[in-house]
Amino acid sequence: MKYKVAIFALIGLFALSACTNGSVSSNTLQSETESQENNTVIQDMTEIELTGDTMTVQGEGAMVDLNSLVITQPGRYEISGTLADGQIIVNSSSQGTVTLYLNSTNITNSIGAAIYVIDAEEVVLELAEGSQNTLTDGEIYLSADTDNEGQDAAIYSVSDLTIKGGGSLTVNANYQNGIHSKDDILIESGTILVKAIADGIKGNDSVEILDGTLTVSAGSDGIQSSNDSDPEKGTISIQGGTLRITAGLDGIQAATNLNISAGEITIVSGGGSVNSSTQAGWGLPGGDMSNNDQTENSSSAIIESMKGLKAGSAITIENGTIQIDSADDALNSNDSLTVNGGSIQITAGDDGLHANSTLTINAGTLEIQKSYEGIESSQVMINGGVIRVVSSDDGINVAGGNDDSAANGRPGQNEFSLNIDSKLVITGGNLVVNADGDGLDANGSIEISGGQVIVNGPTNDGNGAVDYLGTFKISGGFIIAAGSSGMAQSASDSSTQYSLLYNFDQEMSADTLIHIINQNGEEVLTFAPAKNYQSILFSSADLAEGMTYTLFSGGSASGEGVDGLYVNSAYTAGTQLTSFTLTDRVTRLGATGNTMRGGKGGGRGGGQGGSGMIPPAP
Repeated sequence: MKYKVAIFALIGLFALSACTNGSVSSNTLQSETESQENNTVIQDMTEIELTGDTMTVQGEGAMVDLNSLVITQPGRYEISGTLADGQIIVNSSSQGTVTLYLNSTNITNSIGAAIYVIDAEEVVLELAEGSQNTLTDGEIYLSADTDNEGQDAAIYSVSDLTIKGGGSLTVNANYQNGIHSKDDILIESGTILVKAIADGIKGNDSVEILDGTLTVSAGSDGIQSSNDSDPEKGTISIQGGTLRITAGLDGIQAATNLNISAGEITIVSGGGSVNSSTQAGWGLPGGDMSNNDQTENSSSAIIESMKGLKAGSAITIENGTIQIDSADDALNSNDSLTVNGGSIQITAGDDGLHANSTLTINAGTLEIQKSYEGIESSQVMINGGVIRVVSSDDGINVAGGNDDSAANGRPGQNEFSLNIDSKLVITGGNLVVNADGDGLDANGSIEISGGQVIVNGPTNDGNGAVDYLGTFKISGGFIIAAGSSGMAQSASDSSTQYSLLYNFDQEMSADTLIHIINQNGEEVLTFAPAKNYQSILFSSADLAEGMTYTLFSGGSASGEGVDGLYVNSAYTAGTQLTSFTLTDRVTRLGATGNTMRGGKGGGRGGGQGGSGMIPPAP
């Protein structure tokens, strides 16, 4: 049967009183009621044509009610054409899936959601191949009854929502959110563009993205899951696709767990790092440093979160390509953060990576091009990967406790005493740090047993290339750390691999070579620090007990260094500084007049270094 009804834009102008053949409306409702009671699922496609201010329905399961099309049964519904001012409502209490097959559909609702799911087991939005579909809501929502009060998105559903297909969908959300489900959202495919005043895509229980191309521009969070009452819910999983997110607040925020196993993800949050909270008023973008006493708990200031990736429990990255430009932390987890692979590029106004409890990097390529503190957690484990960090404060900070920097408080206020549970452990990988603050900073201990570590540390004497409160044990691997001498620390005597701390009489210019050879004339180290320096810490398996070594400064080396490190180069000698024979695990040489080993005790984070002889290491 085919029914055609003229509808008007204003709700309540008149009640639907007539359809084709006069009594079709009541018969259709009776038929739909009986079908619901019998849990009947419509097998044939019901065709719905939108023609400005009218709707034509051919098939079962759908009826026109003023300016709304109401779908009351599971089944497949093809919707095409333009609805100038109205709404698609799904209200199906029967078991089964309601599939809305959008085939060049354009729906605008000036006073509510364009698609509103009141009840259904599951709703699927299928985008017809090659079709272009647009859904738009109004700036003000008017609810005719209490059932409509929950609407806050151009696509709003109380049930599970799936989007798939080979077409495109544009969502213009002028009221609040773009796409919102109170249950789960699954995106299988499609080209989806969301422009939202508030959150772009919000699934209370979960958001899962398998594939597709998503472009999200949101005034608040780009993608969000919000259920934190159940550890199995509030999750976000990205398994593929291309995501481009521009968000006023967090790019992607999961109430519990955030997992990324594949895909290409680009995020700009909070205006990007140029809007750095650390540059203006301790978490107040564009703020005044005179307000630096304001924190998250201050009655005079509410500090918003503007992170790239954020999770209430855990972030796990298995693979994928991720590029983040954030005003706040790029990656932030309230518990753990694990990187098992992928390529991650970061410019951050605050931390590059932050986890309150544990932060583990096992593989992948991580490039933090700009940050306040590069990597921060109570425990940091680096077991593999290629990691480059540029920071205006500490490169790696192992401090313990919650994040009290940037958007959660004053940058640099993480001042902690010795915490034996705080550890930086490096067993493998390739780490390069360029830090204006401490290069490697631990309020507990540092352990290096493998990998290659290069640190270009601070030039001011209030910080050190390596700074720790507990112990610094080296049992393997390779480390060269250059920086200022005022707070320079050597390795601990408990180390099993030999190391050298050498302090120069004066500051050396950037790129001035450090060259060490053994008694056989073999190259042990040729390194050009990226910044001015007055101290070096070096440890390698090539340092052996009883061997004599000669240290040179300046000169030139053939070839090109990688991160300042030259291997198997031809060295043209500069100035010979000293020769020494290794008898102890830790050797300390050079100037002592402006050197203090106990970095934190002498003044941390820009404080003044002490003077005197280097005391023994712990």
